[in-house]
Amino acid sequence: MITLPPGGILIGLGCDLIETERIRTVLERHGDRFLKRVFTEEEQAYCSGLKYPHKHYAARWAAKEAVSKCFTTGIGEHLDWTSVSVYHGTRKEPLVRLDAKATALLHSVGATHVWLTLSHIDSHAMAVAALVKNG
Repeated sequence: MITLPPGGILIGLGCDLIETERIRTVLERHGDRFLKRVFTEEEQAYCSGLKYPHKHYAARWAAKEAVSKCFTTGIGEHLDWTSVSVYHGTRKEPLVRLDAKATALLHSVGATHVWLTLSHIDSHAMAVAALVKNG
């Protein structure tokens, strides 16, 4: 039987869509410098081992943007690129790991959790993120 986590109060919602080709081009031009600036080691280990890593990096880029939109801060003063890391749960569902800076921001807006969904095709990747207060 599949059980879903308990619901909660929606605090913030964000969505992002990106062309996968854009990420492929940046990877070719800037390689490790780009990867280290934007993606956590955990994300790099996962994506780099896949047949088309740029598609998975693009989905994670979209996730970071979507989460930053939930907070209404964007990436910058309040949230770094690597403040948000995407990993997989036991059913391969995308989950979000926040660093200390992002966790402090999460608590300051009154949320307790970030929900995330990702999707990608050859040309585009997208993410939708929600800040939720369990309760």
